[in-house]
Amino acid sequence: MMINTQFEQHGFFHVKKFYTEGELAQVREVIHCFHEQWIKDNHNFYHTKAVNSAYLTANTYLNDAQRLVLFKFIARHKLMAQVDSVLNTSAFMNTQLFFNPVNPEQENYWHRDMQYHLDLEEQQAALGGPEVIHCRVALEDEPGIELVPGTHRRWDTPTELAKRLATEHNNPSDDLDSGHVIEMRAGDLLIFSANMIHRGLYGKDRLALDILFGEPQPDVLHFVQDICLPTPPMLEALEDGSAFLVTLAHQE
Repeated sequence: MMINTQFEQHGFFHVKKFYTEGELAQVREVIHCFHEQWIKDNHNFYHTKAVNSAYLTANTYLNDAQRLVLFKFIARHKLMAQVDSVLNTSAFMNTQLFFNPVNPEQENYWHRDMQYHLDLEEQQAALGGPEVIHCRVALEDEPGIELVPGTHRRWDTPTELAKRLATEHNNPSDDLDSGHVIEMRAGDLLIFSANMIHRGLYGKDRLALDILFGEPQPDVLHFVQDICLPTPPMLEALEDGSAFLVTLAHQE
């Protein structure tokens, strides 16, 4: 395996025009179906503060044919080659859909994904692994995401920490001099570490599919929902189902 040096050094890499419009079209139709039903089922949350949903591959809102469209999209050789350039062994974790908040005045926020289930000491320790990555696919042109390069391996500076945690009269939406903006166009792929400091940028017709993979360790895999995994017949239809197989093996 060739190690992705861009990811190792900075915690992310951006592949422009990774998917063609034709490749996006079929999966976009399924995602819009999921999104419409999710909004109906989460009306108040969507209209007050939501900026993302999750578990797209579950059978909650999609039938098996629609789910298979998503599984095939995830398990393409071209995507898994990118994932395998970062992780020695990749396990599928989840899918998320990111969109604009209904309230145009709602502000974004700096965060590390792990801050929502770990205390500060545990967050620092988590920088040593296990690794979890987002594979973000832009379904429409959008302002993109802002990352703080290198923070997948280093702890926050005092300023970064104060803004991320909203202490000392700071807000998590305040700008950081260390931030790096990555604008995304439909078909772009951005792979970044869930452990790094980042925030979404709202605007345009923002709609992005995130596919999460991680190292197959208990601290990572206990977040996986069984209903989001493919059935044996579905697995047989995939180009590269290795990440699903790894997850399934650890669920037994």
